[in-house]
Amino acid sequence: MKTVIIEDEKPASRKLERMLNEFPEIELVGKIESVEEGVQWFSENEHPQLIFSDIVLGDGLSFDIFEKVPTKGFIIYTTAFDQYTLKAFKLNSIDYLLKPILDEDLGGAIEKYKSFIPSDSSVNSQEIKQLIKKEKTTLSRILVKIGYNLKIVQTQEISCFFSENKIVYLQTQERSFPSDFTLDELEETLDEKKFFRVNRQFIINSDYIKNIHTSPNYKVELEFQPQEEITVSRDRVKDFKDWLVS
Repeated sequence: MKTVIIEDEKPASRKLERMLNEFPEIELVGKIESVEEGVQWFSENEHPQLIFSDIVLGDGLSFDIFEKVPTKGFIIYTTAFDQYTLKAFKLNSIDYLLKPILDEDLGGAIEKYKSFIPSDSSVNSQEIKQLIKKEKTTLSRILVKIGYNLKIVQTQEISCFFSENKIVYLQTQERSFPSDFTLDELEETLDEKKFFRVNRQFIINSDYIKNIHTSPNYKVELEFQPQEEITVSRDRVKDFKDWLVS
């Protein structure tokens, strides 16, 4: 199983290499440290079957490599942040490991890859992509910018996401932060037991609902913290009520 590591931090790269050495089926054929190096390597070499890739590199995101040089290999992303989950699974990703990587998580990711490959080794990439799409990933934390600083926000701390002037913000008890997501992307990756899209503008966290008001005309309004009031759109009222008791 020919494999490449894409990682710009040498200690992390060496650690992952040592971990992969425990799997006799893995043959490491390359180590890449930057987007520029990755584009060159994948342009000049036979693509491996499996790629372990960090996302944030010194000169950009590893996604840039595969957007410039499409690969038929499958990717296991290794990163400290999970805000890129949705994009990762659109680019041949079969798993998404958060650092620090645990032995059992690495082993599980490799076994998942092997389970996609038929015993006769005839790989049908379209069939594998269909299997990948069925994998449900849940966003648990988001990286936001505050000036020149970065902050990790746990999704359990977010009361709601809202769209304003074509930007989607996440709201905590402290303040709101702009994000890189669309509401549609968030709907696909947030924990559906906790978060619900009540209208075109808001996705709310059930933990922050203070009161629910109904009226004879089937209008449902939420007293919400820290927002004062949010209205559930009429076409979502039934789904909203079902979600509250699911």
